[in-house]
Amino acid sequence: MQTMNKIIGIIREGKQPADLRTPLSPAHCVELMKYFPELKILVQPAPFRCFSDAAYQDAGITVQEDLSTCDILLGVKEVPVKELLAGKTYLFFSHTIKKQMHNRALLRAILAKDITLVDYETLTWEAGNRIIGFGRYAGIVGAHYALLMLGKKYGYYSLKAANELANYEALLNQYQDLQLPPVRIVLCGDGRVAHGSMEFLRKLKILEVSRQEFLDEDHNKPVFVQLRSEDYYERKDGRPWDKADFYKHPEDYKSCFKPYSHKADIFINAVFWKTGIEPFFTHEEMKDSAFRIKIISDISCDVPGPVPSTLRSSTIDAPFYGYHVYSEKEITPFLPNVIDVQAVSNLPCELPYDASVEFGEQLVRHVLPCLLGDDNEQIIAHATIASGGKLMPKYAYLQDFVD
Repeated sequence: MQTMNKIIGIIREGKQPADLRTPLSPAHCVELMKYFPELKILVQPAPFRCFSDAAYQDAGITVQEDLSTCDILLGVKEVPVKELLAGKTYLFFSHTIKKQMHNRALLRAILAKDITLVDYETLTWEAGNRIIGFGRYAGIVGAHYALLMLGKKYGYYSLKAANELANYEALLNQYQDLQLPPVRIVLCGDGRVAHGSMEFLRKLKILEVSRQEFLDEDHNKPVFVQLRSEDYYERKDGRPWDKADFYKHPEDYKSCFKPYSHKADIFINAVFWKTGIEPFFTHEEMKDSAFRIKIISDISCDVPGPVPSTLRSSTIDAPFYGYHVYSEKEITPFLPNVIDVQAVSNLPCELPYDASVEFGEQLVRHVLPCLLGDDNEQIIAHATIASGGKLMPKYAYLQDFVD
């Protein structure tokens, strides 16, 4: 493989609040340069990155402010417009493919500056599933928050948030001698995020039960059930469920989540949601005395979205707020008769070291060889949103948004 003396730059995260994650650890940089001997990697200094500047320097990686000689620039979150370097190839999460209004100026600047944008979110295998992401750790931290909130609300125990701990192992160690009450958890989703939550709940030895067992049986121990979209949505006309049709024509489907809302204490939302899909439940249904859910960990955090009580996204510094069902307004959390909400939109930032190591492994193994060598499967081509001052054909639907 020929890398044509490429230079990769790891940028300092410019979006605020500062993100501690990095796309490549020092070990990943060393591995890449061994595999591609002509490759050079530069790292922009950052006082907050989960790997220190010294850790990169100790690994033989140059740390410098000026990345203007780089061909490819790697980041994590959106790059502030004023920090974009013209004519470069960038890889980061741009959050533009759903026409997110707050990033329209970013996409316009990318086109104006003749930047080639490869979005991590659009890197997919032939079957359509995503190659790379931080979803697993979002699921892990979101499930932990649900149980942390349970302890806070009822005074059962006290747990630290993930961001107060060194790593995933330390997070799990908190639970070693903890006796959880017989809480009932409903988890919705079937992607990387949901599977991260399931992994965490299983590590805590929380019993996984079937849908029927969850609805019909009482348990004297903590239990959880995982639901997929066909378990909580159904066709309005009674015809058989069709997943592809559901995402294409969500207006033909309605929520059938109500039985679970009457049985669950905790709701963990880890679904992929798009405009037009009915919410799981309505504000009015939340007023029903049979509505049992008192804690909601909304990992997906779509606003507005499928969870009416998610009035806004929250932050790592202030992750919780209460939802008052009768006023339908935000209130102080952990009060009696209040539904408590966690809606942090950047949960993987709470375990930046573990999340960065896993992300970098995916990047080194599956993505960068295609970018630096042969892209025979068109993985990079299909994930390129813009190049040469134009939107790529696959993303031409964004033109009216840009205009």
